[in-house]
Amino acid sequence: GGAVGLAMVLVVVMGVSGAGKTTVGSRLAAKLGWKFYDADDYHSPENKKKMAEGIPLNDEDRIPWLCALHDILRRERLSRRDAVLACSALKKMYRHVLVSGTSAIESNHPEQPRENPALRILFVHLDGSVDTIAGRLEKRRGHFMPPELLKSQFDILEPPRAPENFITVSLEKSLPEVVLEIERAIFSG
Repeated sequence: GGAVGLAMVLVVVMGVSGAGKTTVGSRLAAKLGWKFYDADDYHSPENKKKMAEGIPLNDEDRIPWLCALHDILRRERLSRRDAVLACSALKKMYRHVLVSGTSAIESNHPEQPRENPALRILFVHLDGSVDTIAGRLEKRRGHFMPPELLKSQFDILEPPRAPENFITVSLEKSLPEVVLEIERAIFSG
């Protein structure tokens, strides 16, 4: 199509556990021939150990992980490669770290020049009700999420709002429809 010569694109597919971020993100990346990253692959051994023991991660656990993901996206940007990242990114602050890296946190050093301008990321919020997502999780073989864990995800969730750069895609749609809707958003905007 007319996408030749467009600036490269960084897409973060976000949403609660069970929303299908990895499925949607990897399908989108495969369809477009872009690089796909799954944020869960980049947790520290300490974070992985905590999660395996059922201990929820706190912001302190997440910030270094989000900074590492920001660095991956920045590297893709500098290489002028398009990329898709699946990452829950439930809080506005987490998305801010993905966009701005450590400078999102180090606002206590205002005298330092910002050597790294913020990345332009399109956040794609896979949005569904608790019931929709619980139903999807039940269909996943061997996947069990305690209802209270799912509820805690919704409690944390801060859906993206202007001026954030985002689209919201309903999970009531089929996977091909969801992927197509994201593609349209990327190439129209």
